[in-house]
Amino acid sequence: MLKTVLTLALVSSAQIAAADNAVIENVRASQANGLWIFDVTISHADEGWNHFADAWRILDGSGNQIAIRELIHPHVDEQPLTRSLSGVAIPDGLTEVGVQARDTVSGWSKQIEKVKLK
Repeated sequence: MLKTVLTLALVSSAQIAAADNAVIENVRASQANGLWIFDVTISHADEGWNHFADAWRILDGSGNQIAIRELIHPHVDEQPLTRSLSGVAIPDGLTEVGVQARDTVSGWSKQIEKVKLK
């Protein structure tokens, strides 16, 4: 049984257009059969193969990577974009994770969006 846990709108499109880093716009986390599915929407001014958003990841409270979703090509004409990652095992007792985006020029964004898991 799929249980929706959280949908979180985080950033306005005006802020995104001015940002150099990839920006987390929305995170939806749900649980099915003990594993988690994350639907993450990010925005970035992808310019082509030399500069594009290339990943987002899930972190524990200490900043350790739990899972990563690689984006293998630019999305110049598809902004914002949403990609999912399923089958994510969250360590027992963890009630909140962080989601962070990366681009090929700036690396990991300083923005880490906190997501409460229920």
